[in-house]
Amino acid sequence: MSSNERITWHLTMKITTARFLRAAEFEKDYPTGKLPEIAFAGRSNVGKSSAINTLLGRRNLVRTSKTPGRTQKLNFFSVNECLIFVDLPGYGFAAVPLEIRRTWGPMIESYLTSRKELAGLVVIIDSRRPATESDLNLMRFLKERTIPFVVAATKADKLSSSGVRAQARAVKQQVGQDVAVVMFSSHTGQGKNELWKEIKKLIE
Repeated sequence: MSSNERITWHLTMKITTARFLRAAEFEKDYPTGKLPEIAFAGRSNVGKSSAINTLLGRRNLVRTSKTPGRTQKLNFFSVNECLIFVDLPGYGFAAVPLEIRRTWGPMIESYLTSRKELAGLVVIIDSRRPATESDLNLMRFLKERTIPFVVAATKADKLSSSGVRAQARAVKQQVGQDVAVVMFSSHTGQGKNELWKEIKKLIE
């Protein structure tokens, strides 16, 4: 059984272990061990931390805050000891001090372009509105560098059934028909299994 097959097998099971590993700004501080990594990116107020907690079946593993911009380093989390989730600092929130925001771009770009263990990204957007220019800039960056990603549109429970379908089509038109789009809700768990399936595809 290959390493990827073992990972997929483990992830078809219940999440038995999920723990914080470390926060890092520089490559020298990244975890070692060669496990595949799935990074999560999105605007500071889009529900990224809640989405990760929902996927892992944990309430407070990834700390959520009513004050956007609190995540200021790369936060690494071990999942079933066979995969690592990486919570990237949120973007697009002007209230974060300028000197901090200036470090985010180089820190994130360095991780995305140099980290060999990176299997792909989950780009988090708000399902109730179109992807922002910041969202689309990130997706263009990923496509140009052939970094695979999926889109999770959070807060889908705020939409009607017809609204979910309509917004899924609209997001597809924005991001491209070749990109998987999952309508997701941290409140109800909608889209959780579907998003896990897309994450497994990124790993494989």
